[in-house]
Amino acid sequence: MNHRKLRMGMIGGGPGSFIGAVHRIAANMDGQIELVAGAFSSNPEKSAQAGAELFLNRSRIYQSYDEMFEKEKELPEDQRIDFVSIVTPNHVHFDPTVKALKNGFHVVLDKPMTLTYEEAKELDQVIKDTGMLFCLTHTYTGYPMVKEAKQLVSNGTLGNIRKVYVEYPQGWLWKNVSEEENKQAGWRTDPKRSGVAGCMGDIGTHALNLAEYVSGLKLDKLCADLNTTLPGRTLDDDGIVLLKFEGGASGVLMASQVATGAENNLKIRVYGDKAGLEWQQEDANSLIVRHQEQPDQIYRAGANVPYLSSYALANSRTPAGHPEGYLEAFANHYRNFARTLTAKLNGTEPEKEWLDFPSTEDGLRGMAFIEHVVKSGQSEQKWTEFKL
Repeated sequence: MNHRKLRMGMIGGGPGSFIGAVHRIAANMDGQIELVAGAFSSNPEKSAQAGAELFLNRSRIYQSYDEMFEKEKELPEDQRIDFVSIVTPNHVHFDPTVKALKNGFHVVLDKPMTLTYEEAKELDQVIKDTGMLFCLTHTYTGYPMVKEAKQLVSNGTLGNIRKVYVEYPQGWLWKNVSEEENKQAGWRTDPKRSGVAGCMGDIGTHALNLAEYVSGLKLDKLCADLNTTLPGRTLDDDGIVLLKFEGGASGVLMASQVATGAENNLKIRVYGDKAGLEWQQEDANSLIVRHQEQPDQIYRAGANVPYLSSYALANSRTPAGHPEGYLEAFANHYRNFARTLTAKLNGTEPEKEWLDFPSTEDGLRGMAFIEHVVKSGQSEQKWTEFKL
């Protein structure tokens, strides 16, 4: 039996990276994972700097991910990494992920899955062919009350779903900034590194993932209106998408990175023929359930709350009244991935709650969404059929 921490290598996440630090905190939170190796930058000096700051053994700080895969494979099985966390910009997702999987390393990948939909389909096939474990960090489905919302929908509390509203307003790209001023803005507004979509690729995919996860419905058709607000910007920074789901439910998705003054209040509302629910990230511990002829019910997160589902409880760490947020939601994906991988290494069956993390289907659907949204936004045709 495997009674040890899982060994993680990281690709990306060096100086100037925001999401790399988030991944490291999330992976470390539950004591099941240890960062032991990394290729933190395409610049060897910056990679060495990052590795030193993280107190890694010098021999495990690599100049490239190719070198990391080669050298780690040479190590004894009880020393080499078990999986890699890939936290690079979009255009450096496909190649290291494919190489990691083919070299026998499991993968946690920051979303979106790839730069293009064609790459996503190829990567999906590699994941299936290798049988390796893959996690895509769509953060927001890691929140306990999002998981509770999904369970309330699936157990029929809301009845047949009629309407889904999801919105993701940010304001951080309200003005043009240079690469030197903001590294994150630099690559996210560059088609060569971000892909064919800007805002819709960055946060619109999160909104769709949340809508499909909570509602249990799959998108069937969409109609998009995309905007590029600032002069000189080549990718969308704002948009609205009308949604039609399988089974007839309709929805609206709004995503904007030029909503001046807005921070990060991702919000979802789902309405059925019996009840509705509402959740927002800025009050992440609360889930409101609304009935037509009854007072609202407010469900609250907490590891000791007896009325919550097993999925919400399995992803809660603290007693009621102690807020858990973005880092904990992120960590839930890592913990579920780690528990599932440990079970796989031990030849045992993982608990059903552990398997509840985003994977290849989420990534494939996200990349298809980007492609169809851009196509619809550029077309005079009202509806674009959603196909994988």
